[in-house]
Amino acid sequence: MATMRDVANEAGVSVATVSRVLNKNGYVSQESELKVIKAIEKLNYKPNAVARALFHKTSKMIGLIVPDITNPFFPELARAVEDVSMIYGYKVLLGNSDGNAEKEQTYLDLFNQKYVDGVIMTGHSSEKHISLHANTPVVVLDRASYSELPTVTSDNYEGARQATKLLIEKGAKNIAHIRGPREITSANDRYRGFIDEIEENNMSYIIEESAFNLAAAEEVAHAFFDKFTQIDGIFCSNDTIAVGFLKVALKRGIQIPEELQIVGFDGVAFGKMVYPELTTIAQPIYDLGAVASRLLIKLIENEEPEQTIYELKTRVIQRGTTR
Repeated sequence: MATMRDVANEAGVSVATVSRVLNKNGYVSQESELKVIKAIEKLNYKPNAVARALFHKTSKMIGLIVPDITNPFFPELARAVEDVSMIYGYKVLLGNSDGNAEKEQTYLDLFNQKYVDGVIMTGHSSEKHISLHANTPVVVLDRASYSELPTVTSDNYEGARQATKLLIEKGAKNIAHIRGPREITSANDRYRGFIDEIEENNMSYIIEESAFNLAAAEEVAHAFFDKFTQIDGIFCSNDTIAVGFLKVALKRGIQIPEELQIVGFDGVAFGKMVYPELTTIAQPIYDLGAVASRLLIKLIENEEPEQTIYELKTRVIQRGTTR
């Protein structure tokens, strides 16, 4: 199998010149470039994946960064991104950032080295920290964008209002919201939706905060139930928090939904695996990933997208944790 050095020897040029021709970067005389191209054809030289990416200016690879692959929401999202990407001939490289800006940037640097054609970001860090090649398209997914970056998200604000309204309609009088971390824009949007709906109904409320993972939710739930005994309705900022509160409530002998009603947010599959099954505000998770993937591919292929900001509607799924 021919190597880059074989091509250089055949063309009578340096390896660096062959690299510049493949990279289309730096000055190479027309005569030398022609010699390299003829040598490549004669030797049937097959560049490796990175070299092909440089030669064709495309790697057919997309980078996807998620903050926590153990959160059931993100595997469902990643599946949709991969499915649509494969349809159009792209492969997906996955990075799990753990919600850490430095780790996120490490993956972005890696994606740069791998010459990915574009990146889908679902991370928590500020967009000012996003550092990629200037011509690498980026789509922000499941997080509101505060810049000009293309964005695909759900209507988190309206979904939170739906959740709060449902609890009120089901007869809850003392309602709490377990909000998500303050650095996450979707959690903030859900918090705003809860506040606006509850205050429009002139009701008092309790706010507590939890990370989007089960262990943290259970810890918060134990402290919550020790402190608040009159709460009869809880809107949790995601389904994982809701399941944590449901587990702790049942362990304490609280009757669900007779004494306490719980509503989650996301609509992930495991909401049907608990008992009682979880009432939730469902995001169109697959559609979010599919739209983001298709939008990014259009940007990669220099197609004009119909729009660059997508806000998809949520829907109420009533199950066993509400009356």
